[in-house]
Amino acid sequence: MSLQQRRTALKDRIPGGTDGRRMLWIALVDKSGNGLWAATAALYFTYVTGLSAAQVGILVAVSAGIGIAGAPLAGRVADRLPLTRVLIAMQLQRAVAALALLTTDNYTLLIAFSAVGSLGDRAANVLTKLYAARIAGPDRVRYQAVSRTVANIGFALGGLAAASALGIGTTLAYQALVVGSALPSLGAALLTLRCAEAPSPTRIVTGSASRVCDANPETTAKPASPWRDPTYLFYTASESVLFLHDAVFKVGLPLWIVHATDAPHGLAPLLLVLNSVMVVTLQIPLARFGGTTKAARRLLVPLAAVFAAGALAMSLSAVAGGRTTIAALVAASIVLTLAEILHATASWELSLALAPDDAQGAYLGVHGLAQAAQRSVGPLVMTAVIATGPVGWALLGAGLAATCLAQSRLVRDHLPGPALSVAPVTVSHQ
Repeated sequence: MSLQQRRTALKDRIPGGTDGRRMLWIALVDKSGNGLWAATAALYFTYVTGLSAAQVGILVAVSAGIGIAGAPLAGRVADRLPLTRVLIAMQLQRAVAALALLTTDNYTLLIAFSAVGSLGDRAANVLTKLYAARIAGPDRVRYQAVSRTVANIGFALGGLAAASALGIGTTLAYQALVVGSALPSLGAALLTLRCAEAPSPTRIVTGSASRVCDANPETTAKPASPWRDPTYLFYTASESVLFLHDAVFKVGLPLWIVHATDAPHGLAPLLLVLNSVMVVTLQIPLARFGGTTKAARRLLVPLAAVFAAGALAMSLSAVAGGRTTIAALVAASIVLTLAEILHATASWELSLALAPDDAQGAYLGVHGLAQAAQRSVGPLVMTAVIATGPVGWALLGAGLAATCLAQSRLVRDHLPGPALSVAPVTVSHQ
């Protein structure tokens, strides 16, 4: 097979056509900025603006709390306005908010600018997922797997770039990193300008005039609201529990190694690297196990067992010692990473399959609250687990497994037949 044939075959394997491939580049560029800022933020606020550790903690907590509103607001707006234009606005908002940090060391303004950036970040996450669902159709799970892999690579590249510059340690270097974190958002906005508007179940996109109008102008019924859908609300609540795998790796695992085991402290970052490598290499291959709505629901049963096994391995790491402890921690990291990958696959499909076609944005916006809530509550849960010891991990595993089974039962009778992302729409050319 020639090089050109290989390139063509690779393109054919990515759903969404040209715009799908463009959105992957956008994800790579955008997440590199996120990785850069994640590695820079605390140090910038400490050494450049002169905030104390407590002030930095409050700033992060408040901005993240306000940012939670970004997901439902953006989702609702995206059901009414062209999605790409809303996404560009959020990308520009994040860039402006980052650059605004350079203009002041006033604590109130720093919180305000950080909150604006956080709101834009949460909104952009929902909008990119919605765009992917609309352009990839029934292949949305595979596309999201590719997108998550690319995003992880971009985040890692941003972190590496920050690490190489942080060694300089000067004010100018920190300020340059802030500018560097804003530029990918600007680049993502420019790339998004080249993306065609995704077909929407509620709008007609006219070709030459590029106008968007109501796809059903004679319909007077209001679109469904996720806030009046108890099944979706309970599903989202259960998702906030399953997303605790994020807090396990970011908070629970490092603290557990340091405070509850005799494993070397240097093992913690190595296990985080292992997690990232596994996600990058396995997310796409394992996506096939949740490629349909029914398959995604069936995935919840083995996911329950995987969560329980990973938590049990964490418990055993404190009971044993020496090499056995290290082996148990490595095994726990591998198993819990598999749980993370499988949950991501099921979550992508079910969060859309449970959403009516005329309100996908609003429903995905509410679903975005699950991750946001976990980011706020997750560290507290991990602290409680660690304080309880091996029993705490056993209880966490049991809780996660029970949530998987309860979620499977919850969605069983509320899933549609065919799991297509977008209902047929009319495209006219004038």
